[in-house]
Amino acid sequence: MPTYNLKINGKLQSVEADSDTPLLWVLRDQVNLVGTKYGCGIAQCGACTVHVNGNAVRSCSLLVSSLQGMEITTIEGLSENGNHPVQEAWKEIDVPQCGYCQAGQIMTASAFLNNNPNPTKSEIRTAMQGNICRCATYNNIEKAVEVAANKLS
Repeated sequence: MPTYNLKINGKLQSVEADSDTPLLWVLRDQVNLVGTKYGCGIAQCGACTVHVNGNAVRSCSLLVSSLQGMEITTIEGLSENGNHPVQEAWKEIDVPQCGYCQAGQIMTASAFLNNNPNPTKSEIRTAMQGNICRCATYNNIEKAVEVAANKLS
């Protein structure tokens, strides 16, 4: 089985995995970073969203063999104490209900705001539409992204 050296949350991790193993399973099963959730397995729901080189990507469909030399950030690595402005906004607006999708929502929102620090409501809605929330907290998610944008500016 091949060994891959991955930079995850600023730390070099050496993992053994088949080349077609999705990053999601490496994170959860080998590196014990379980904040990234399995939702659909076909990159449609957003629960497994992480950052790769600062971009929000679905880890369930990203092969470990394609990630050497890239910077991978999970929800655990977004901030040391859970105090990233997006995480703070999520708490302030009280977004989570069941909470299952929240890590993916937060990772999508934080990557979006890094690229667009002053978004319109329409831009927020478009950026977040790929993340499914089975509790339908979409209005609160949008409000939290707005609050986070204000915190970042």
